[in-house]
Formats: sequence, C-alpha cells, structure tokens
Amino acid sequence: MRQPVHLALTCLLALATTFSALSAPAAQLQGPATEPLQVRIGYLGYRPDPGPLLSNIIPEPADAGLQGAELAIVDSNSTGRFLKQEFHLAKASVDSPEALLQAAKAQHDQGLRLFVVNAPASSLRTLSAALPDSLLFNAGSPDDSLRSSQCLGNVLHTLPGRAMLSDALVQFMVLRKWQRALLVVGQTDDDRAYAAALRRSVKRFGMQLVAEKTWTFDNDQRRSAQAEMPLFTQTAEYDVVLVADERGDFGEYLPYQTWYPRPVAGTQGLTPTGWHKTVETFGAAQLQKRFEAQAGRWMNDRDFAAWMAVRSVASAVNKLRQAEPRALQQLLLSEQLPLDGFKGRKLSYRPWNGELRQPIPLVQPRALVSTSPQDGFLHPFNEMDSLGYDKPEVTCGYP
Repeated sequence: MRQPVHLALTCLLALATTFSALSAPAAQLQGPATEPLQVRIGYLGYRPDPGPLLSNIIPEPADAGLQGAELAIVDSNSTGRFLKQEFHLAKASVDSPEALLQAAKAQHDQGLRLFVVNAPASSLRTLSAALPDSLLFNAGSPDDSLRSSQCLGNVLHTLPGRAMLSDALVQFMVLRKWQRALLVVGQTDDDRAYAAALRRSVKRFGMQLVAEKTWTFDNDQRRSAQAEMPLFTQTAEYDVVLVADERGDFGEYLPYQTWYPRPVAGTQGLTPTGWHKTVETFGAAQLQKRFEAQAGRWMNDRDFAAWMAVRSVASAVNKLRQAEPRALQQLLLSEQLPLDGFKGRKLSYRPWNGELRQPIPLVQPRALVSTSPQDGFLHPFNEMDSLGYDKPEVTCGYP
C-alpha cells in the first residue's frame, strides 16, 4: 500500500509546483524588460536661393522635405512601439553649404549615423566625404552623375534622377505616337542638365528632335507671351514641345501659345514627378490625408523622398533589429526587403547605383495622366529598370 501513497504524494507535489509557477507575477516569468532600440536620424536641409524669377511661379514650400521626414517618424513609431523601437529626428535647415556641413558634423558628434539630405549635388558630395561611416539618403538632388558616373558609396537615392523622369515621360509619348519634338531649354545649369536627360531619352526610345532652341529673353512674359511664344516656337512641324525650365522662368507660358497647336511636356505641362497630390490609388490617399493634416499643404516629391528615406530605415531596422549603417545599406541593396511606397508595386534599391526603383507619375496640375513604366516597355529582370540608368550604363563602382 505504501507505493500508491508515495505516488499520490509525488503527483500532489508536482501539481503544487506547477500552480506556484503559474501564480508568479508576469514580469518575474518574462525576466527584466528590455529597453527600446533608439534609432536617431538626422535631417539636413539646404536649398539655394533660386534668384529673381521672370514669372510669377508659385514657390516651393520652405519646409519641403522636412514635413515628409517628420511624418515618416510618426508612421515608424506607430509600429515601432510594438517592436521596442523608437525613432527620433534631429532637424537642421540652413541657408548655406558651410552651415549645412557644420550642422552635419554637429549631429555626427552627437552619435547620429543615418541622415536624410535635401540639398544640391555639390553639398551631397561634401557630406558623403565628411561622413564616411554614415548612411545618407539623397532626397533633394536629381543629378544624374550621382547615379551614373560619380556614385557615392554611402548614399542611397530616394528622389528620382532626371534620367528616370525623362524616360518616364518619353515612354508615354512614344506610346501615344508623338514622334517629333521641339526642345526648348532655359539658361541655368539645371535646365541644361534636364535637357541632356531629355535628349538621352529621345535617343533611347527612338523619338526625333526636329529642332532645339534656347530661351534667351529676359523680359516679363506675363506681358509678351502671346506675342513672342508663337514666333519663338515656329520651326519644322512637331508633335510635342519639350521644355527644360526647372526654375520656372518661362515654361508656364508655353502651353496654348505654340506655333502649332501641340501639347507641352517636361518641367511644365505634362510633368514627370516622384509624387503629386493627384496620386491617390494603392493607399496613397490615406498618406496624402495624414500629410495634409500635419503640414497643412499638399505633399510634393521632396516630401515623399524624405518620407521614403525614413521608412526605408525603419523597414530595415525592423528586420535586422539593429541600426548599424552598413548593415542597413547591405540589406536595402540586397533586394530582400521590398518596400511599400503606395505606388502599386514593391520598391527596392538598385545595387549598381543605390537609386530607388519606383513608378513615376505623369501629371498635369490637377490630374494624374499616366504612370510609367508604360505597358510594352519590357526589361529582362525588372520593368522599373527601364527608367533611368540600367546596370550596363553605369560606369562608377558602387557601393
């Protein structure tokens, strides 16, 4: 009889031990709470004074880019708190390249190694050299040399380059059988760079430039557009007028004033851009509403580029559970981390130049006209690589 009694006592002791464990405080069972991973990102903004404009163009908002980065921090923390991650933004918007470099060094001295940069190409090159142990996201310069011949090994590009924009536009025109174009170019270096991208795209997709003209007038086009534009655009017949006027000196006065009744496209008229108010599908409308509630204005391409930069960091941190710059960059370039940009396709960074693959909206001021890449423009690996510099076209080593 002793063996059954002994067995019963053993079972009772096991049950008591189990009940005691189940009754222990949750914190005691889980062990000490872990501190959230702190991810600190610097925003560096500098936009040069465009100088006196010859038209009454609506200026770009002073906080373009910054508002996008701030919204992305909010979006990242909304999910980060469940993953024990906290994202913080250190902001610096300055008025000179020298001040931008000083601000970058100050943030670097504070331990920041991740930066969103909204600045011209020259400043981006300076920052890349000054912060070699950091990862920079280019949300401000469309310069094509940064993506083709002068790649910066610690920079990823979330703002589309001019080549991506012009390819997106010319694909649409070829699809519409607009084969002949008049190219009108402004007088600034940026205008000439945009025109070079258009020439490349025209050649790449088989269009024809019937003529090219440089705008050299310096008078007020509000008074003389009706008189001068028709004569200025008189040449061999064309299907479309391509305009390269990034600053907005004259391009707004080309539509409806050309010698032939033809559409205008490029920096004015039908425009390729990284983001626009009229983009609303694939969840974009919700992003637009959140942005407008925060900023009190529409989201533009620089805002989206900065938003995309911060969200890229957050997505990589979520997967790696760390914020080391080189590890994040390697993951983002590996194409193993598809990103959501509310554009209907998963986005990723090109490993040969660090540029973000993304569809390009083609818009007029109040409507979305189309989105490139266009149907029928194929690529051996990824149709979005039909926009911009493909791997065989890039001559610089990256990263």
